[in-house]
Amino acid sequence: MVRGAALSAQAVDRPDDTRLPSTAVRVLLVEDDEGDAFLVRELLLDAGSEVTLSRARTLAEATLALPGDVDCVLLDLGLPDSDGLDALRGVLDVAPSIAVLVLTGLADEHRGTEAVAAGAQDYLVKGAIDGQLLTRAIRYAVERKRADESVRRLYASEVRAAENARLERGLLPQPLVRDPGVEVHRLYRPGRHQSLLGGDFYDVVECADGAVFALIGDVAGHGPDEAAIGVCLRIAWRTLVLSGADPDTIFAAMHEVLVSERDSDEVFATVAMVRVDAGRSRARFWLAGHPVPLLVEERAARRGPDGRSGLALGVLDGAVWDSAEAPVSQGRTLLLYTDGMIEGYSGQAPGQRLGEDGMIELLGNLLQSGLADGELADALLREVQQRNGGDLTDDVALLLLRW
Repeated sequence: MVRGAALSAQAVDRPDDTRLPSTAVRVLLVEDDEGDAFLVRELLLDAGSEVTLSRARTLAEATLALPGDVDCVLLDLGLPDSDGLDALRGVLDVAPSIAVLVLTGLADEHRGTEAVAAGAQDYLVKGAIDGQLLTRAIRYAVERKRADESVRRLYASEVRAAENARLERGLLPQPLVRDPGVEVHRLYRPGRHQSLLGGDFYDVVECADGAVFALIGDVAGHGPDEAAIGVCLRIAWRTLVLSGADPDTIFAAMHEVLVSERDSDEVFATVAMVRVDAGRSRARFWLAGHPVPLLVEERAARRGPDGRSGLALGVLDGAVWDSAEAPVSQGRTLLLYTDGMIEGYSGQAPGQRLGEDGMIELLGNLLQSGLADGELADALLREVQQRNGGDLTDDVALLLLRW
């Protein structure tokens, strides 16, 4: 809508807006009547409105210009190529986040209310408005649309968070332990913002003979594909343990599951598994490229046996994973964790990682403070994050067993 020649159907008329402020509201007028278009422009000019105005004569021209640099659409419902609410739907289909003000005639004001119900922000009756009213209506429509979009995004975020919580409860395992003398405490934090699960996984199962198996693992990567593979590996592990499979063959079976589920040969997983016998006097450790679990006794922490760590799962077909055994006793705590806990910064020297030694030092300090096992996981994560100078970027899983 300008004083001048019309442009082609693939463009809209644009005035010389060089004198308008940068904060001007960008309005697209969709109006085929030259007299009505001229009147709208004069009303805005007389009111001194901070509006950048462009014009399309048909719905087809308008859809080519949208969404573009437009904050608000002034839409006549009687266009040559579309009539009534079809014109409104056509605009909203291509630009659902842009405010739309509908222009109606005195004889069809009822169509304005129908348009509002169909998604327009408001309607104006031609011949019953002045420049100030038109300017306010445009600005209010833009602000209301922005507010509506903010509410919609907030609602979508809340729905997504609630759905994520339900999915997480379903995907993260519940320890299957009957012995009341065995306590299990776990912690899981995905590394990606607002993510549901990362590539880390864990599980704890007590077998029919009273032995307790614990698993922790980390699929390389942080996305939903890695999370799905982690769930597959955990379920396969639980099935194998409960079916009485030879523990020395479990990693080989999990390797086969990983290879069959991954979509790239570069995907691998590190895993640690521990079996505590029914008498709670000995523990056997299997490692596949994973950090060594820690044994806690008398307020001190040390590494479990690590002399027979094997390759990560998914690296080499036919690999063999040996085990190592260590004596344990009543009152012992076992801590399994993923490398997200030790890859953060130590806070000691620039660029220095926390590492396993730093992890043992932090754990020892917390043990000296007399924290209960139920508080230990959260406290340890807080200390690691404090050393790191903020949240950790990698996924984190912690699993504590005490008997």
